[in-house]
Amino acid sequence: MKQLLNLSRSSIKECPCCGKGRRYFLKSLLSGAIAFTVLQAAQPARAQELEAKALVLSCIDFRFLAAEKYFLSLQNLGNNYDWTALAGASLALAGFPSGADNQAFWDQLKFSYTHHHIKKVIIIDHQDCGAYAVKIDPELSKDPERELQMHTDYLNQAFWAIRERYPDLNIELYFVNSNAEVKPILPIAQTSTTTSET
Repeated sequence: MKQLLNLSRSSIKECPCCGKGRRYFLKSLLSGAIAFTVLQAAQPARAQELEAKALVLSCIDFRFLAAEKYFLSLQNLGNNYDWTALAGASLALAGFPSGADNQAFWDQLKFSYTHHHIKKVIIIDHQDCGAYAVKIDPELSKDPERELQMHTDYLNQAFWAIRERYPDLNIELYFVNSNAEVKPILPIAQTSTTTSET
């Protein structure tokens, strides 16, 4: 038997059926063993448990992005927040420019709340918003008082719509003017005439 093993090691250089040598089979065997070991140790991918401090909703307007980021850096959030941008910000909750925007916000809020355990929603509207010009009046930005009032109204609708679905979340409302000044908008008590439309 020992002689047969020695004979097979020394005299057989190629496989009679495929013509491959011993080295080919050893390399194949070695790479297969390594692959099996690696795959056996691999675990299924799992999302890391994360916590964010807030979900931020802003408009898509690039002109205000730097001011918004700077403002958020002053709010003790670090970079620990989720950010959603939709045209008109608060208008998205009113279904503008389409109902898909409204649904996108609610989907993002639900995900952020469920998976990132947020405690706060921050909505940032801004002056000279194109979405407001389309929805309300193309000349809206020429009347700063009226413009601020329109944003305040829609921000309040957004506040109460969120409060209705997520009563445990803190909600902060802001308006950024063209000088990059951020003004807090205080929610107005909900009455029968100021109900949310979601």
